[in-house]
Amino acid sequence: MNPQKTNRREFLGNATLGIVATTVGVPLLEHAVAAPPPAAGAGEMFYRTLGRSGEKVSLVGLGGYHIGTQRDEVESIRIIRTAVDKGINFLDNCWDYNHGESEVRMGKALRDGYRKKVFLMTKVDGQVKDVAARQIDESLRRLQTDVIDLLQFHEVIRPGDPDRIFGPNGSFEAALEAKKAGKLRYIGFTGHKDPDIHLKMLDTAFMHGFTFDAVQMPLNVMDAHFKSFGKKVLPVLTKHGIGVLGMKSMGDGFILRSNAVTPVECLHYAMNLPTSVVITGCDSLPILEQALEAARTFRPLGEEQVAAILAKTAPLATKGEFEPFKTSNQFDGTGHNPQWLG
Repeated sequence: MNPQKTNRREFLGNATLGIVATTVGVPLLEHAVAAPPPAAGAGEMFYRTLGRSGEKVSLVGLGGYHIGTQRDEVESIRIIRTAVDKGINFLDNCWDYNHGESEVRMGKALRDGYRKKVFLMTKVDGQVKDVAARQIDESLRRLQTDVIDLLQFHEVIRPGDPDRIFGPNGSFEAALEAKKAGKLRYIGFTGHKDPDIHLKMLDTAFMHGFTFDAVQMPLNVMDAHFKSFGKKVLPVLTKHGIGVLGMKSMGDGFILRSNAVTPVECLHYAMNLPTSVVITGCDSLPILEQALEAARTFRPLGEEQVAAILAKTAPLATKGEFEPFKTSNQFDGTGHNPQWLG
């Protein structure tokens, strides 16, 4: 179930394949951008390449958590289908989002031919083989699909998680078996806590002779100043051709509370990095339109523009006050529900 191919102009540049600018040998990740895109037509979406996979994914991805929060599932379905109709083909989800309701609603939205138009990603929490295998099958059933395009190990946020996932009878075995059975196509992982844990996960995979297809992590205007995924993890991903999934561009709203930047500035900053896709939560049609407009109007930022954004956020970011997912357990779903891990 490959995403539907379109003749829309493709937004693609060397940076999306892992090239970053440098100065005196130091990566300037804040300045790593794709080649300038052509002018977008009305309603047109730009696309980038998901690492070495070659898959074409929309510059903006639709976050899965927020589309399960509407009181009426009809509204959730309307948001998903509107996003797809307007060019978004990367859909995010997770086995645990809203107790499975996010996957159920997305499955209903992908009926009537919509499934073939999208690149579908979901995540599982299970870190042992049998639990992960069960969650994969449950996600397939809820999403009403035979195959998940990208399956990710969710919330790799504890130092011991990589060893458990890749250990004997770990969830990595379940993912490989599911891939061999045709239930999924690509494998990745996510986390929001500490870039060093991401590096350990990558290294653990390399030691097992495996390279992830994609990795999801916070990339935002505050991240550059505190426990930076952009500075520590991004160079490793681009070096190995691993697709970069940016999330928490607005820090779940906390960054906006700083009053230092606007939502569009947040999205444009994340798009300016060598991200394959910037995943953003859209709990209403106006918020979806905001994300679409940010994609339509994005142009690579100049060094002065990036410097101005970082200058505004630097004084506010040094202690992680506006990135509580790094500094607290407030966002640790598997921490509050350890039974999900197995």
